[in-house]
Amino acid sequence: MSVITSNNANILLNPQLVQLQQLNEKYQSLTPEERIREVYEDLDKILLTSSFGTTAVFLLYLFSRQNIDAPVYFIDTTYHFEETIVYKNKIAQEFNLNVIDVLPDTEMNEMSRKSQIWKHDADLCCSVNKVTPLQDIKKQHKVWISGLMAWQNPFRENLNIFEYSKGMIKFYPLIDVTREELNAHLRIYDLPQHPLKAKGYGSIGCSHCTQKGEGRAGRWAGKQKTECGLHT
Repeated sequence: MSVITSNNANILLNPQLVQLQQLNEKYQSLTPEERIREVYEDLDKILLTSSFGTTAVFLLYLFSRQNIDAPVYFIDTTYHFEETIVYKNKIAQEFNLNVIDVLPDTEMNEMSRKSQIWKHDADLCCSVNKVTPLQDIKKQHKVWISGLMAWQNPFRENLNIFEYSKGMIKFYPLIDVTREELNAHLRIYDLPQHPLKAKGYGSIGCSHCTQKGEGRAGRWAGKQKTECGLHT
């Protein structure tokens, strides 16, 4: 006879947790590409965003192979490196992606620029220019796809393929892809790399909060901050 623990009881009493458990069990044995294909069969109102950073191209490539008629949202904080914008346009054209730019409120963005708010409150800067602009779009969706991978930082290493956060199902089809596997896929598929990667940038966000460094070491260097707030 099976024993119902307190954790199992919580799952049985919460349909949302039951759904997540079933999804995680089903998708565990699938490849990243199979996961992306399958999620559009199993769920609806799916949101895909991309930073067009150093690792984003793999997820976008797998997405493009499915011929899914859905946009890719890019949060244009107005603080991106010029190389990122050029790279975004290149990938969009090469993969035939419908990329939609999401811009912050003009007045709030200008306020952040004049005060250089990132110097004394990086969290508020991210909130104004990255997190808040996506809120209305998120309300139109139930599921959010992101290319987070467990090896990138301590927060991400504890995530499952499916998580439930702030009213949405978060879907991380690449979460268990290792750094070595990612690099192998980039070579095998000969995917175009972000031009700043060769210059020592392991992870790329806004220009004023990004330095050269291995992995995400160059993001908000010298601060306790490790995430912009979109996925936390």
